[in-house]
Amino acid sequence: MRGPRGLRLVEEGLAGQLHQMLPPARGPRGRRSASCVRTAVFIFIVTFLWLQLHMASMSGGGSSTGANGAGKHGGAGGADAENSLHEFLNAVPPHLHKFLLGRNSSLANSTEPPPQPSLNLTMVRQAIEQYNAYQVVLNEGRLGPLHNDSLVIVIQVHARITYLRHLLVSLAQARGIENVLLIISHDFFDPEINELVHSIDFCKVMQIFYPYSIQTHPNEFPGESLGDCPRNIKKEQALKIKCLNAEHPDLYGHYREAKFTQTKHHWWWKANRVFDHLEVTRNHTGLVLFLEEDHYVAEDFIEALRLMQKATAVHCDKCNILSLGTYLKTYNYYGDSKNAEVTQWMSNSHNMGMAFNRTTWREIRQCVKYFCNYDDYNWDWSLQQVSQNCMPHKLHALVMRGPRVFHIGECGVHHKKANCNSTAAISKVMKVLHNAKKHLFPSHLTITMPAKLKKTKPLRKGNGGWGDLRDHQLCYNMTVKDFVLG
Repeated sequence: MRGPRGLRLVEEGLAGQLHQMLPPARGPRGRRSASCVRTAVFIFIVTFLWLQLHMASMSGGGSSTGANGAGKHGGAGGADAENSLHEFLNAVPPHLHKFLLGRNSSLANSTEPPPQPSLNLTMVRQAIEQYNAYQVVLNEGRLGPLHNDSLVIVIQVHARITYLRHLLVSLAQARGIENVLLIISHDFFDPEINELVHSIDFCKVMQIFYPYSIQTHPNEFPGESLGDCPRNIKKEQALKIKCLNAEHPDLYGHYREAKFTQTKHHWWWKANRVFDHLEVTRNHTGLVLFLEEDHYVAEDFIEALRLMQKATAVHCDKCNILSLGTYLKTYNYYGDSKNAEVTQWMSNSHNMGMAFNRTTWREIRQCVKYFCNYDDYNWDWSLQQVSQNCMPHKLHALVMRGPRVFHIGECGVHHKKANCNSTAAISKVMKVLHNAKKHLFPSHLTITMPAKLKKTKPLRKGNGGWGDLRDHQLCYNMTVKDFVLG
């Protein structure tokens, strides 16, 4: 549990959120003209949630355990974390230190949500509902409204706050970031993450919350229901005990695991939400860039996107995705900083830092059944299924040879390393970008057009984890604006 200092910051952070989350009295969009009754209800809900957190923290005692369960002064590990923190602070401008200095100053991390006070589930659901209903854009009054052709960045966030801190530091140093709308899409409601998001002052920012998460549905679908079949039970035995989804194991004979299905659901929901359901993006015609909490960007990534968009109009009219990331281990910015190549989009190569516009999204959305019925819990593999078997214009990508988006996560849904708290990947990326600094911001791009594009091998079958018909239906229903679960 958090100590007295942490509790004080919780109180101050939630109080600040309450002030910032209230919609302005007037504005250009209908979302800003909420009635006094709605505002009063909103104040009550957030205040009550704050009281719940306060009481839970008080009852938890004065232990100063960090997010990963280790104390702040946990011997050598704690000393290493503090040394790493100082190293990172020295590498970024002082005004960005606030993004790295949280309540727990260690760099410990985890792929799972940190231990939380006992939150009132009803209040969490209501707070999420209010966030999604009000659609408040922070910093809009100071930085101006979103232009229809401005860049929108959507970050999918779970609970790995340390990685998110570093991503924000990298975004804050990007040229042109003040013109961007940053949309943070959460599937876990956490006061410390909310506090961090509300500290963003370098661009316009909005929070949206995936409303069908494991956190908000811990004992029912889409979470784990008591009557669900165990993952490894044989279908014959499942039919005998009559568990809920006995008829629908995946293609490998396994039954659903909510922690894996959630990521694909969240990705599909946020794409629908951003393109089709938000007032601020209703008339948006520009690019939407998709990032995740464990990504890191180069300071010229916005300019690189602009050059790529310009190049496609001249050299590649079939390119409908721009890809800023790569999974290469080494980079040659001297030769490749201004080079980009055209290729068919591949899920395992071009899923990091990808951007597309509403025209491409509409073609993807029309293939909703191919995405939602494909027996694979990965959103990117499902998107490749859509491209290969449904879209009239298959996904073709313009890919930067010198990447502008990097992966810094040591552990995640698919990979577990011996030390998930390592900051080696972050340090490596920062060093790469420091050495490449003089090669960034090219004046133009050199486009490589292969004489004949290699044909992608057909996806014969997916990775499974998506055999349950309830997942198919929930995914499909997310394209309906007024859909309500259950």
